[in-house]
This record gives sequence, C-alpha cells and structure tokens, in this order.
Amino acid sequence: MLPMLALVMALAFYARPAYAVNPDEMLSDPALEARAREISEELRCLVCQNQSIDDSDADLAHDLRVLVRERLLAGDTNQQAINYIVARYGDYVLLNPPLKPDTYILWASPFILVGLAGLAVFGFYRRKKREGRTTPANLTDQERKRLNEILNPSGD
Repeated sequence: MLPMLALVMALAFYARPAYAVNPDEMLSDPALEARAREISEELRCLVCQNQSIDDSDADLAHDLRVLVRERLLAGDTNQQAINYIVARYGDYVLLNPPLKPDTYILWASPFILVGLAGLAVFGFYRRKKREGRTTPANLTDQERKRLNEILNPSGD
C-alpha cells in the first residue's frame, strides 16, 4: 500500500499541466511549433487568472496562440512576435513584464498590499490592546460604601 501511495504522490508531483493547444493549431514544422510553445509560455491569458496562453482554454488565449503561429510563419523572430503581441495588448500580456515606468504599479502592488495588510493588522491589535487595558478607576470612600451596600444588603 505504501509503495503505491508513494508512486501516486510522485506522479502527482511531476505531472505537467495539460496544454490547451488544440491539434488544429499546431504547426507542421516541429521547430516552429517548439518556438511557438516557448513564446506561448511567456504570454499571459488576459481573461484567466495568471495562466499562460499555452495552458488556457479561453477563446482569447486560442486567438493569441494562433496569432503567435501566424507571426512565426510570416518570418518573425521570437522577440518580434512577442513585441507584436505586446504592441496590441500592452505589457500586461507578459507573464514577466519589464520594469519601467508604465509597469511600476504591477511590480509595486504586491508590496503595497502586504504593507496595507500589515498596517491593518497592527491597527487591529493596537485597538484591541487599548480596549482590553481599561483599568477600573479608583473609588471614592462614598462610592466604596455604596458598592458594599449593594453587594451586601444584609450589612455583614
């Protein structure tokens, strides 16, 4: 039983994601198809959550895969094909966008969000600490006498 479990875990660990590339999209030239796959792994599906167009089943990802293959058939280099897609869709289409003024927000947003979350947690615990640290005020002799009357009505 244990060897079978280990085998299943190993296969699950080493399993590659299923590619969404349809057979009718593939190029007949294996070298061009390999280049198309290489480019497709660098491009983000614009309607999916951080998936490459190679892994996505979305219609837009299909269109981008076809467009990449068309550019390669037209004689573009890998970088020219990527530049063509970026010119149409912007730097956001790249899974690893370049660091430049237009993309600063893409690179900074995770740090900003973590910082804001840290401030929120700090403020929450500070407020909780402040609310939980209320000390009773010192009672005057008259208040202490009245409290004793309330707590001990028989006068013991």
